[in-house]
Amino acid sequence: MDFKDKSYDVFRMFNDRWALVTAGTIDNYNTMTIAWGSMGTIWGPPHKGKPILTVYVSPARYTHSFLENNDYFTVSFFPEEYRRDLSVLGSRSGRDGDKVALTRLTPAAVEHGVDFEQAELSFVCRKLYSHQFEKEQVPQEVADWIYNRMPPHAMFIGEIVEVIER
Repeated sequence: MDFKDKSYDVFRMFNDRWALVTAGTIDNYNTMTIAWGSMGTIWGPPHKGKPILTVYVSPARYTHSFLENNDYFTVSFFPEEYRRDLSVLGSRSGRDGDKVALTRLTPAAVEHGVDFEQAELSFVCRKLYSHQFEKEQVPQEVADWIYNRMPPHAMFIGEIVEVIER
């Protein structure tokens, strides 16, 4: 079955389960926990739009530069038993050392990047577009709540080229 024929509960996947976004090669990558994302289609005629996954990452995060400098990224979802590991990866920076070594996760090379053996669902995405949000353009309540203490996020849209299910 083609992954385009499958259904994914996007709201629960990001809000409740979290995910890791990872960019780079097995020899030089970084990953971070995300809870914001979206899926859909773009840039195609009816019934032929490119399937996409969009992630939102602060430019202050180390992973941001990996997303900017690589053509592919992965977004991986895990069973609940790995929640603590995702928490570690969301609260520590890869600038400070090998944060993955502090978890039970095992990185694995895939054709276009890095995934994790423990992930039960992963999307391999080819970066199509990125855009830096502007504080003046987001709703005022968002700017007051989130962007008063950090720079606005950047959006990375990736065409889903492969789905890995374990």
